[in-house]
Amino acid sequence: MAASTTHDKTTAGAYEAPETELASSNAMTKTSPWPRRLAVVLVVLVWPLIWVGGLVTTYDAGMSVPDWPGTYGYNLFLYPLSTWLLGPFDLFIEHGHRLLGALVGFVAIGFLVASWRGDSRKWLTVLAAGILVAVIGQGVLGGLRVTMSARVLAMVHGCTGPAFFAMCVVAACVTGQRWHRKSVLASAGVGQSEEGASVSPRMILPVLLIAISYLQIVFGAQLRHALPSTSPGMFAHTAMTHAAIALLFWLLAGITWWRMRGCGDLTLSRPAAGLICLVAVQILLGVGTWIVNYGYPPILESLPGSGSYRLESKNLLDAWIVTGHVATGSLILAFATLLTVRLARRRSVLSTWAHERDA
Repeated sequence: MAASTTHDKTTAGAYEAPETELASSNAMTKTSPWPRRLAVVLVVLVWPLIWVGGLVTTYDAGMSVPDWPGTYGYNLFLYPLSTWLLGPFDLFIEHGHRLLGALVGFVAIGFLVASWRGDSRKWLTVLAAGILVAVIGQGVLGGLRVTMSARVLAMVHGCTGPAFFAMCVVAACVTGQRWHRKSVLASAGVGQSEEGASVSPRMILPVLLIAISYLQIVFGAQLRHALPSTSPGMFAHTAMTHAAIALLFWLLAGITWWRMRGCGDLTLSRPAAGLICLVAVQILLGVGTWIVNYGYPPILESLPGSGSYRLESKNLLDAWIVTGHVATGSLILAFATLLTVRLARRRSVLSTWAHERDA
C-alpha cells in the first residue's frame, strides 16, 4: 500500500512538473505590463487613423496640404491650432490625419522600447521593430503621394494601412494573458475534459480568410483610386469580382465559425461569429457605397425611391457610408488575423502539451 502511494505521488509529480515549468515560463515572459498596454493603444489608435485616412480620400482632401512633412511651411506640430480647427474641412482632416499618424509613430517607438526592456522574448522585439518600420514607411508613402501627386501611391498607401493594422493586432494578441500556455490550456478544457483538448480546427480556413480579406482590400483600392487609364469594362469587371468574392467570404466565415464552435473554445468561436456580423455589415455598406457613388444598380431599381434618387455632392451621411465601408474592411482583416493567431497558438500549445503528457 505504501509502495502504491509512493508510486502515485511520483506519477502525480511527473504530471504536474510540466505545469510548474509552464508557470515559470509564463513568469519569465510577462515581466512588464507596458508592452501589452502600448500594443492595445496602437490598435485603438490605428483604426481611427484608417477611418480619417478614408475621409481624406472620400472628400478628395489628399492634396489640400501641398507640402510635406510640414504643413504650409509650418512644422507639423506648430501649425496654428485656430487655423486647423476653424479652417476648411479638407484641411482639418488632412492635417489631423498627419497628426494622428505621428502619434501612432510615437506609440510605436514606446512599444519597441517596452518590448526590448520589459519582455524576454526576442522575437517580440523584432515584431515591435517591424511595426515601427511599417509606420515610418506608411508615413513616407503618404508624404510622397503629396509631393509627387501620384494616384498610384495613394492606392498603395490605402493597401498597406490595413496590413499595418493587422500587425498591431498580432502585437496585442501575443502580449496578452491569453497567449500564455496556462490560459490556452484552460480555454481548451485541459483538466476538465481532455477529450475536447484534442479537437483543434485546421489552419487553412482562417489563413484563407486573411488572404481573401486582403485581396478584397486591394480590389477596393483599385475601385476607389481608379486610374485614368482604367477602361470602363475593366472597372466593371473589378467591381463584379469584388462583390462576388464578398459573398464567398461570407460563406467561408460561416463555415469557419461552425468549425471553431465545434472545438468549444470561446476565444476562437467569438471572433469567428464577429466576422460573420462584420461581413454582413460590410456587404450592406458596399451596396450603399455603390449607390452613393454611381446610383442604384439595375438589380435594385425596383426598390422604393430608386427612380427619384439623384447623385449629388456627398453629404455627411454619404461620406460616412463610403468611409465606413473602407474602415470595416480593415476591421474584417483584423478579426481574421486575431482568429488565425489564436488558433495557431492553441495548436502549438496543445501539441506540446500532448507530447509532454505522453512522455
